[in-house]
Amino acid sequence: MTNAPFVPPGTGWPGDPAAPDTPVATTAEEVAGLAASAPGLSGLCARQSVCRACDRLVAWREKVAVERRRAFLDEEYWGRPVAGWGDPEPKIMIVGLAPAAHGGNRTGRIFTGDRSGDWLFASLHRVGLAALPTSVRAGDGQRLIGTRMAATVRCAPPDNKPTPGERDTCLPWLAREIAEVVPSVRCYVMLGGFAWQGVWPALRRAGYALPRPRPKFGHGVEIEITPPEPVTGPVTLLGCYHPSQQNTFTGRVTEEMLDAVFARARTIAGAG
Repeated sequence: MTNAPFVPPGTGWPGDPAAPDTPVATTAEEVAGLAASAPGLSGLCARQSVCRACDRLVAWREKVAVERRRAFLDEEYWGRPVAGWGDPEPKIMIVGLAPAAHGGNRTGRIFTGDRSGDWLFASLHRVGLAALPTSVRAGDGQRLIGTRMAATVRCAPPDNKPTPGERDTCLPWLAREIAEVVPSVRCYVMLGGFAWQGVWPALRRAGYALPRPRPKFGHGVEIEITPPEPVTGPVTLLGCYHPSQQNTFTGRVTEEMLDAVFARARTIAGAG
C-alpha cells in the first residue's frame, strides 16, 4: 500500500492507457485542444486519463485515493480520470454519469468495483454483451462484447454531483470519443437523466442530426437520430434508469428492467 494520491501513468496498472509523456490538460481550453488533436481513440483515452482541468474534482479524487474506504485500506487507488473502455468499434455505446469515488476512482475502470457496476455487468452478461457477470478490477478478464462504456464526466465528483461547468469542461473528451465510434455505433444507452442531458451536445458536436425540442428522459424511451455522412442510419438512443443503490433498493430499477433495455439495444444494434 502507498499513500500516493494517484497511480502515475505508465507504471504498470492494468489497462492504463497513458505513458509518462502523455500531455496533460489543466484548463478547459487545453481539454478542447488535446481532445481535438488526439491521435485516435487510444491516444484520446490516454489524454483523458491524466486530465487535471477541474480543480475541485482533482482535489476530491486524490483525497479519496489517499484516505480510502475502510474496506479498501490495503488497496492502491487509481485516483485519476477514468477513460472510456470496451470494444474500439462498438455497436452499442453506454454512457453514464461519472466514476464512483470508491468504484472507478479505485479500480481505474468505469462501473467497476461498486454496487451499480454489479447490477450493470450482471445484466450485460445475461444478455450477451459482457464476458463475465462481475467486474471487480482492471485486468480481471472482463470484456465487453460489441459494446463500449464512457461517462459524461471522467472524474469522481463529490456527492456524485458534478457541476454544469465541470460537465462542460469534460464535454470535448466525450464528443471526440463519440466521433471516433460513429461509423460502428447503432445504439446509445444513457444511464440516468444526467447522462441523457450530457450526451446530446456531444452527439451534436460529433455531427448527428438531433430532434428539437430534446425529448424528455425516461426508462425505455427510444429515439431515432440521423448519423453524419457517410454513415447511414438510423441510430437509436435508449433511456435507462441508472442502477444506483437508491434505485435498486427501492425497486425503481429491477433486473428485468435492465435486461429489457440491454436486450433491446442488442436487437437494434445486432451486437453480441
